Amino acid sequence: MPNQARTALVDYASLDDHALVARVLDGERPAFRHIMQRYNQRLFRVARAVIGDDSEAEDVLQESYMRAYHKLDSFRGEATLSTWLTTIVLNEARGRLRKRHTMVGLEQVDAAPDDTHQIIRFPSAFGSEDPAASAARAQIRHLLEHAIDELPPAFRVVYMLRDVEECSVEETASQLGIKPETVKTRLHRARRQLRAALHDKLATTVGEAFAFMGRRCARVSDAVMARLDAEVGKP
Repeated sequence: MPNQARTALVDYASLDDHALVARVLDGERPAFRHIMQRYNQRLFRVARAVIGDDSEAEDVLQESYMRAYHKLDSFRGEATLSTWLTTIVLNEARGRLRKRHTMVGLEQVDAAPDDTHQIIRFPSAFGSEDPAASAARAQIRHLLEHAIDELPPAFRVVYMLRDVEECSVEETASQLGIKPETVKTRLHRARRQLRAALHDKLATTVGEAFAFMGRRCARVSDAVMARLDAEVGKP
Protein backbone atom coordinates (compact mmCIF):
# COMPACT_ATOMS: atom_id res chain seq x y z
CA MET A 1 0.00 0.00 0.00
CA PRO A 2 1.43 3.40 -0.90
CA ASN A 3 2.61 5.47 2.08
CA GLN A 4 0.00 8.21 1.45
CA ALA A 5 -2.86 5.71 1.36
CA ARG A 6 -1.54 3.95 4.44
CA THR A 7 -1.35 7.16 6.50
CA ALA A 8 -4.87 8.15 5.46
CA LEU A 9 -6.19 5.15 7.39
CA VAL A 10 -4.33 5.92 10.61
CA ASP A 11 -6.11 7.40 13.62
CA TYR A 12 -3.09 9.36 14.83
CA ALA A 13 -4.97 10.90 17.75
CA SER A 14 -5.33 7.44 19.30
CA LEU A 15 -1.59 6.69 19.18
CA ASP A 16 0.72 7.29 22.13
CA ASP A 17 3.81 9.46 21.83
CA HIS A 18 6.22 6.62 21.11
CA ALA A 19 4.01 5.28 18.33
CA LEU A 20 3.77 8.74 16.78
CA VAL A 21 7.54 9.20 16.94
CA ALA A 22 8.06 5.81 15.33
CA ARG A 23 5.76 6.72 12.47
CA VAL A 24 7.47 10.07 11.90
CA LEU A 25 10.83 8.30 11.76
CA ASP A 26 9.29 5.85 9.31
CA GLY A 27 8.55 8.75 6.96
CA GLU A 28 4.98 9.58 7.95
CA ARG A 29 5.22 13.35 8.35
CA PRO A 30 1.47 13.75 9.09
CA ALA A 31 2.20 12.06 12.42
CA PHE A 32 4.37 15.03 13.35
CA ARG A 33 1.39 17.37 12.96
CA HIS A 34 -0.37 15.37 15.64
CA ILE A 35 2.64 15.65 17.94
CA MET A 36 2.51 19.42 17.50
CA GLN A 37 -1.22 19.58 18.10
CA ARG A 38 -0.83 17.47 21.21
CA TYR A 39 1.77 19.76 22.79
CA ASN A 40 1.19 23.20 21.23
CA GLN A 41 -0.66 24.48 24.30
CA ARG A 42 2.00 23.56 26.84
CA LEU A 43 4.96 24.56 24.68
CA PHE A 44 3.46 27.91 23.72
CA ARG A 45 2.90 28.70 27.38
CA VAL A 46 6.50 27.83 28.20
CA ALA A 47 7.86 29.92 25.32
CA ARG A 48 5.52 32.78 26.21
CA ALA A 49 6.65 32.68 29.84
CA VAL A 50 10.30 33.06 28.83
CA ILE A 51 9.90 35.50 25.93
CA GLY A 52 6.98 37.60 27.16
CA ASP A 53 5.55 38.19 23.68
CA ASP A 54 2.89 36.26 21.75
CA SER A 55 4.35 36.71 18.28
CA GLU A 56 7.91 35.81 19.22
CA ALA A 57 6.67 32.86 21.26
CA GLU A 58 5.06 31.50 18.08
CA ASP A 59 8.38 31.96 16.28
CA VAL A 60 10.10 30.06 19.07
CA LEU A 61 7.60 27.24 18.64
CA GLN A 62 8.18 27.01 14.90
CA GLU A 63 11.95 26.91 15.21
CA SER A 64 11.75 24.45 18.08
CA TYR A 65 9.53 22.11 16.10
CA MET A 66 11.89 22.26 13.15
CA ARG A 67 14.78 21.36 15.45
CA ALA A 68 12.75 18.59 17.05
CA TYR A 69 11.77 17.11 13.69
CA HIS A 70 15.34 16.99 12.45
CA LYS A 71 16.71 15.47 15.64
CA LEU A 72 13.77 13.20 16.43
CA ASP A 73 15.94 10.14 15.94
CA SER A 74 17.87 11.24 19.05
CA PHE A 75 14.76 10.90 21.21
CA ARG A 76 15.40 7.72 23.20
CA GLY A 77 12.44 7.82 25.52
CA GLU A 78 14.43 8.21 28.75
CA ALA A 79 12.27 11.27 29.41
CA THR A 80 8.73 11.86 28.18
CA LEU A 81 8.26 13.42 24.76
CA SER A 82 6.72 16.49 26.38
CA THR A 83 9.80 16.93 28.57
CA TRP A 84 12.11 16.49 25.59
CA LEU A 85 10.17 19.04 23.54
CA THR A 86 9.97 21.48 26.44
CA THR A 87 13.76 21.39 26.77
CA ILE A 88 14.13 22.31 23.10
CA VAL A 89 11.66 25.19 23.48
CA LEU A 90 13.43 26.48 26.60
CA ASN A 91 16.80 26.38 24.84
CA GLU A 92 15.45 28.23 21.81
CA ALA A 93 13.68 30.86 23.92
CA ARG A 94 16.68 31.43 26.17
CA GLY A 95 18.95 31.69 23.16
CA ARG A 96 16.81 34.51 21.83
CA LEU A 97 16.95 36.28 25.17
CA ARG A 98 20.71 36.04 25.23
CA LYS A 99 20.84 37.64 21.81
CA ARG A 100 18.71 40.47 23.13
CA HIS A 101 21.01 40.85 26.15
CA THR A 102 17.99 41.29 28.39
CA MET A 103 18.33 38.32 30.69
CA VAL A 104 17.96 39.19 34.35
CA GLY A 105 20.57 37.77 36.73
CA LEU A 106 18.80 34.88 38.41
CA GLU A 107 20.84 35.26 41.58
CA GLN A 108 19.62 38.85 41.85
CA VAL A 109 16.03 37.79 41.30
CA ASP A 110 16.20 35.00 43.87
CA ALA A 111 17.69 37.38 46.41
CA ALA A 112 14.91 39.93 45.99
CA PRO A 113 13.05 40.48 49.28
CA ASP A 114 9.37 39.71 49.67
CA ASP A 115 6.99 42.64 50.08
CA THR A 116 4.38 41.19 52.40
CA HIS A 117 2.26 44.35 52.34
CA GLN A 118 1.55 44.40 48.59
CA ILE A 119 1.54 40.75 47.52
CA ILE A 120 -0.49 37.67 48.32
CA ARG A 121 -0.42 33.95 47.65
CA PHE A 122 -2.24 33.13 44.43
CA PRO A 123 -3.77 29.66 44.75
CA SER A 124 -3.41 27.09 42.00
CA ALA A 125 -6.50 25.15 43.00
CA PHE A 126 -9.79 25.80 41.30
CA GLY A 127 -12.73 26.84 43.45
CA SER A 128 -16.47 26.95 42.80
CA GLU A 129 -17.14 29.16 39.80
CA ASP A 130 -19.01 32.40 40.31
CA PRO A 131 -21.59 33.04 37.54
CA ALA A 132 -20.53 36.67 37.13
CA ALA A 133 -16.88 35.67 36.78
CA SER A 134 -17.87 33.04 34.22
CA ALA A 135 -19.74 35.64 32.14
CA ALA A 136 -16.63 37.84 32.07
CA ARG A 137 -14.16 34.97 31.57
CA ALA A 138 -12.39 36.44 28.56
CA GLN A 139 -11.77 39.79 30.23
CA ILE A 140 -10.69 38.16 33.47
CA ARG A 141 -8.29 35.86 31.66
CA HIS A 142 -6.74 38.90 29.99
CA LEU A 143 -6.16 40.48 33.40
CA LEU A 144 -4.54 37.30 34.67
CA GLU A 145 -2.23 37.08 31.67
CA HIS A 146 -1.22 40.70 32.18
CA ALA A 147 -0.48 40.08 35.86
CA ILE A 148 1.65 37.04 34.98
CA ASP A 149 3.51 39.12 32.38
CA GLU A 150 4.49 41.52 35.16
CA LEU A 151 6.33 38.79 37.07
CA PRO A 152 10.15 38.63 36.80
CA PRO A 153 11.04 36.17 33.98
CA ALA A 154 12.57 33.61 36.34
CA PHE A 155 9.41 33.59 38.45
CA ARG A 156 7.10 33.65 35.44
CA VAL A 157 8.41 30.45 33.83
CA VAL A 158 8.26 28.58 37.15
CA TYR A 159 4.71 29.79 37.72
CA MET A 160 3.71 28.76 34.19
CA LEU A 161 5.09 25.24 34.59
CA ARG A 162 3.89 24.65 38.14
CA ASP A 163 0.52 26.38 38.44
CA VAL A 164 -0.66 26.68 34.84
CA GLU A 165 0.71 23.43 33.38
CA GLU A 166 0.63 21.68 36.79
CA CYS A 167 4.10 20.15 36.45
CA SER A 168 5.61 18.66 39.59
CA VAL A 169 8.35 20.41 41.53
CA GLU A 170 10.82 17.75 40.40
CA GLU A 171 9.87 18.02 36.72
CA THR A 172 10.03 21.80 36.81
CA ALA A 173 13.44 21.72 38.49
CA SER A 174 14.73 19.25 35.92
CA GLN A 175 13.41 21.29 32.98
CA LEU A 176 14.91 24.53 34.24
CA GLY A 177 18.15 23.09 35.62
CA ILE A 178 17.57 24.45 39.12
CA LYS A 179 17.12 22.92 42.57
CA PRO A 180 13.65 21.85 43.77
CA GLU A 181 14.05 24.28 46.67
CA THR A 182 14.58 27.09 44.17
CA VAL A 183 11.42 26.08 42.32
CA LYS A 184 9.47 26.29 45.57
CA THR A 185 10.94 29.67 46.45
CA ARG A 186 10.27 31.19 43.03
CA LEU A 187 6.74 29.79 42.92
CA HIS A 188 6.00 31.17 46.37
CA ARG A 189 7.23 34.61 45.37
CA ALA A 190 5.47 34.49 41.99
CA ARG A 191 2.17 33.74 43.69
CA ARG A 192 2.72 36.52 46.17
CA GLN A 193 3.43 39.08 43.47
CA LEU A 194 0.12 38.58 41.71
CA ARG A 195 -2.22 41.35 42.73
CA ALA A 196 -4.60 40.82 45.63
CA ALA A 197 -7.42 42.10 43.46
CA LEU A 198 -7.00 39.09 41.14
CA HIS A 199 -7.40 36.51 43.90
CA ASP A 200 -11.15 35.99 43.88
CA LYS A 201 -11.75 36.77 40.22
CA LEU A 202 -9.03 34.72 38.59
CA ALA A 203 -8.58 31.59 40.67
CA THR A 204 -10.92 29.67 38.34
CA THR A 205 -9.24 30.72 35.07
CA VAL A 206 -5.60 29.75 35.59
CA GLY A 207 -5.88 26.70 33.35
CA GLU A 208 -7.13 28.81 30.44
CA ALA A 209 -4.36 31.42 30.49
CA PHE A 210 -2.35 31.87 27.27
CA ALA A 211 -4.66 29.59 25.32
CA PHE A 212 -3.11 28.26 22.15
CA MET A 213 -5.84 26.25 20.52
CA GLY A 214 -7.96 26.53 17.37
CA ARG A 215 -6.62 28.77 14.62
CA ARG A 216 -3.45 29.73 16.47
CA CYS A 217 -2.56 26.09 17.03
CA ALA A 218 -3.31 25.26 13.39
CA ARG A 219 -1.29 28.24 12.13
CA VAL A 220 1.93 27.04 13.76
CA SER A 221 1.34 23.43 12.77
CA ASP A 222 0.59 24.43 9.16
CA ALA A 223 3.67 26.65 8.97
CA VAL A 224 5.97 23.90 10.22
CA MET A 225 4.47 21.32 7.86
CA ALA A 226 4.89 23.74 4.93
CA ARG A 227 8.54 24.24 5.81
CA LEU A 228 9.06 20.48 6.00
CA ASP A 229 7.34 20.05 2.62
CA ALA A 230 9.63 22.70 1.15
CA GLU A 231 12.68 20.86 2.44
CA VAL A 232 11.63 17.71 0.60
CA GLY A 233 11.73 19.59 -2.69
CA LYS A 234 15.26 20.88 -2.14
CA PRO A 235 18.16 19.07 -3.81
